[in-house]
Amino acid sequence: MRSDTNLNRRGFIVASSIAGAVGIFSEPRDAIASGRAAIDSAAIRPFRIHVPDAALADLHHRILATRWPDRETVADTSQGLKLDTMQKVAHYWATGHDWRKAEAQLNALPNFVTEIDGVDIHFIHVKSKHPGALPMIVTHGWPGSIIEQLKIIGPLTDPTAHGGTAADAFDVVIPSLPGHGFSGKPRQLGWDPIRIAKAWAVLMQRLGYTRYVAQGGDWGNAVTEQLALLQPPGLVGIHTNMPASVPDDIAKALAAGGAAPAGLSADEQRAYGQLDWFYKNGLGYANEMAHRPQTLYALADSPIGLAAWMFDHDVRSMELITRVFDGVEEGLSKQDLIDNVTLYWLTDTAVSSARLYWESKLPFFAPKGVTLPAAISAYPDEIYQAPRSWVEKAYPRLIHYNRLPKGGHFAAWEQPASFAREMRTAFKSLR
Repeated sequence: MRSDTNLNRRGFIVASSIAGAVGIFSEPRDAIASGRAAIDSAAIRPFRIHVPDAALADLHHRILATRWPDRETVADTSQGLKLDTMQKVAHYWATGHDWRKAEAQLNALPNFVTEIDGVDIHFIHVKSKHPGALPMIVTHGWPGSIIEQLKIIGPLTDPTAHGGTAADAFDVVIPSLPGHGFSGKPRQLGWDPIRIAKAWAVLMQRLGYTRYVAQGGDWGNAVTEQLALLQPPGLVGIHTNMPASVPDDIAKALAAGGAAPAGLSADEQRAYGQLDWFYKNGLGYANEMAHRPQTLYALADSPIGLAAWMFDHDVRSMELITRVFDGVEEGLSKQDLIDNVTLYWLTDTAVSSARLYWESKLPFFAPKGVTLPAAISAYPDEIYQAPRSWVEKAYPRLIHYNRLPKGGHFAAWEQPASFAREMRTAFKSLR
C-alpha cells in the first residue's frame, strides 16, 4: 500500500493512501502534492483522527503562556466574558481536559472523506440497524462542529435503546462544513450556503440515498434551507431549530432600532425583544467575520483568544457557559465545550470558518420561500424563539411546530433527548 504524506504547519501528519485508508488531519488532501491524480475524486475514503503529542503539548504551553488583560470594570457581562470565567476555562483546559477521550469518541464512529467540487468533505455516517430507517443529513453551524451532534447519533439511529421504536430510526450523515473541522479549506471564492447545499446534494446521492430529509441550525439552517430551495431528487422535507421566519415589517422595524410594531402577540413581542437585543448588542462577532475575517489572526495564535471569541456567541449561550465553568450542572459540560474549541484549534480553522460569513450574502432571518414540507422546533433560549404566526407564513407546508420549554442555540448538543424526540415527531408523516 502506497502512502503520500506531508506535514501541515502545526506538524500534523497528513496522509492519503491510494488503497483508501486515510490518516489525519485538518487539510487531509489539500496538502498532498504528489499522487493525487491517482485518487478517484468521487471515492469515499475512511478517515481516522490522531493528533500528535507534540501538538497537544504546544496547545498546553500556549494556554499556560496566555497574557491576560486587566479585569473588566463592570460587575456583569456587559463588557463580555469575565476574566474570572476565562481563567477558569484556562485552568480546566490545561489541567482537566482530555482530548484523547474526544478523539476516541470520534474514532469510534464511521468517519469518511470525499472530494466534492474540489474540496474534501469530511463526514460521519452512521446507519441504523433497523430496516427502513429514514436518512437524514444534519448540518452544524458556527461556532459549532460535528461535536454538536454526537449526543443525538445514538437516539436517532438506535431508538429502541433510547425510548423510541424501530419505526423512529434514522440513518445519520453529519458533514463538517467546508473550512471547518476535518473538511478541506476552500481555495476558490464562492463557498456560500448555496454552494454547500449543492455539495450536500451530491454527497447524499453519492451515498446512494434516493429519499432523505435534512436538518440544521445556525449556518446549518442556511444550508438546509438552500438545499430545500434546490429541491434535489430525494429530499422530501427539512427541520430547523433556528428558522428564517422574520416578517419584512418586523425586519424593517428592527433595522430602524425603534419600538416593536403595534398589535404583536405575546410570543411575537418576546421574539422582537430577543432580536432587538441581538441586533444592538450581539452582532459584533458576525460583523467582523462578515467584513474582515482575515484580520482575526489572534484567534489562530491564542487558544484562550479563540475560546473567548467562540463563547461570546449569544448572550444566553454565554450565560450558560459561564455557569458551567462556575460548576453548575447544565446540558453542556466543560469537556463538551473544550472539545469543540480544541477541534477548531487543532484543525487551524478559526479564520477559514469565519470566511463563510464573508462569503454569504443571504439575509439570515428573512424567509426564503421554502415550499418543501418543513418542521420547526422553537427553543426558548435561541437567538429568537420563532412564533408560530411567523413560521406559518415562512413555511407554507409546515408539518410540525413546537415551542420547547428548555434549550438554546446548541439544541442538539444541550438538549439531545428533546431534540431526538422532535426529529421523530417532525418527520413521522414523511416516512
